[in-house]
Amino acid sequence: MYKIFLVEDDDAIAGAVVKHIGSWGWEARRAGDLTRVMEEFSAFGPHLVLLDIGLPYRNGYHWCTEIRKLSRIPIIFLSSASDNMNIVMAMNMGGDDFIPKPFDLEVLSAKVQALLRRTYDFGSAPPLLESRGAVLDTGDNTLAYQGQKLELTRNEYRILQVLLEQKGRTVSRDTLMRKLWETDSFVDENTLTVNMARLRRKLEGLGLTEFIRTRKGLGYQID
Repeated sequence: MYKIFLVEDDDAIAGAVVKHIGSWGWEARRAGDLTRVMEEFSAFGPHLVLLDIGLPYRNGYHWCTEIRKLSRIPIIFLSSASDNMNIVMAMNMGGDDFIPKPFDLEVLSAKVQALLRRTYDFGSAPPLLESRGAVLDTGDNTLAYQGQKLELTRNEYRILQVLLEQKGRTVSRDTLMRKLWETDSFVDENTLTVNMARLRRKLEGLGLTEFIRTRKGLGYQID
């Protein structure tokens, strides 16, 4: 199920959009606190963002810039400020499409569906992988947390990717080694232990203590 994150301050528009998106079988969530958009974005892990420009506290351009620091997921701007300058600015800031208000809900869902299909059917932009506000960038093998970026080796990145894809579940050491083997990098028991210890030290240096839990005799888990 695709997850759509809506950043909109108009209650009537937000309610109609969330209801309509839900009717398509997608999961829609509206940002509840417009001062904490990034926290809610990271916690939800959406596949696409619908973003108004004229917002209180910080405008949509600000939030688009912040999202682009973490993710390449598609962003559609929604705005009544549909002059050429705003459209060009929205695209230059990292937006993928622009829908002027007022808009038809069927047009909105058609554009959302088309953008989701172009983005995910061909695997060009994987969904966001996140836990505790830390976001794994599947484009450049980095982990972002509280404005910091952690460079990862290929094995460290793959370990985090597998654990985050199975967030809340225990992943066995055998499974991790098989996944690492798929990257043409041989990993034995001792090598996995060394990689895991080094990765944990890096995470602790970033402020993420006990980010990866050891389930004795079972494997590893990210909650």
